[in-house]
Amino acid sequence: MSVAVKPAVRSGLGETIVPGEFSLSRDDFRRISQMIYADAGIHLTEGKAALVYSRLAKRLRALRMQAFRDYCDLVASPDGAKERQEMLTSLTTNVTKFFREPHHFEHLKAQVLTPLARQSGPKRLRLWSAACSTGQEPYSIAMTLLSLWPDAVNQDVKILATDIDRNVLSLAEAGVYAESLLDEVSADQRKRFFEPAGAQGLRVNAALRRLVTFRPLNLVENWPMKGPFQAIFCRNVVIYFDEPTQQGIWEKFAPRLAPEGALYIGHSERVTGPATSALRSDGISTYRPAGAGKR
Repeated sequence: MSVAVKPAVRSGLGETIVPGEFSLSRDDFRRISQMIYADAGIHLTEGKAALVYSRLAKRLRALRMQAFRDYCDLVASPDGAKERQEMLTSLTTNVTKFFREPHHFEHLKAQVLTPLARQSGPKRLRLWSAACSTGQEPYSIAMTLLSLWPDAVNQDVKILATDIDRNVLSLAEAGVYAESLLDEVSADQRKRFFEPAGAQGLRVNAALRRLVTFRPLNLVENWPMKGPFQAIFCRNVVIYFDEPTQQGIWEKFAPRLAPEGALYIGHSERVTGPATSALRSDGISTYRPAGAGKR
């Protein structure tokens, strides 16, 4: 059966830029992109219109709406606050895995954790996974830490894990993963840090859960934490922001790093703007305070 699709309306902002079941107009896209930028700093160009359509069309069906215009009216209204969060969740990309970019964890262990472990006396350690998604990153940090410092759970050690998406935070807190998601976790690590979770797969054990605290955080809003952090992971996040927003994020990270700390970012990202005077490159997508390691 063929379905007739109405031709695009050629009237500037009313022009259909993604035809289909609902038809996304340029004005609809402009409104959505402005809201997502205001809420999360995410910069959507018109080249992302098809992606926006495919992700939000599911929300229109769930709400039994007939047009993107009506959806935009809803999420722009006070009554649409809950759905506006659903829109943000739908448009947020969550891609992660255990020990993603292994060299970052090798650097963390050799250059940050090992020197600290060698110090005598009481130790304070704060680590931050700034876009933790479903939890694989902070749990990988915890496994790296416990492999070097088995008694960390009894020390002044905390791993903060934050994300803008409360749905993925719930999954992260549960800490249950299908075995297919554990390919990068060694057999020894599975035995030491995971426990059976029935048909669901494996659950991170109590030691990992004790180390990690999950909290919601929007990186473009005010940050309650002051640090200092010995390590901050913020990888493949700022690529979704425009340049001024990126520079603002780097500026906020720099003073929150401990003097010998490290900032780990995505391979396609780089620190720019005023923060370059406070942070120096220390390997692939790794930055440290300008004076770190210098005598």
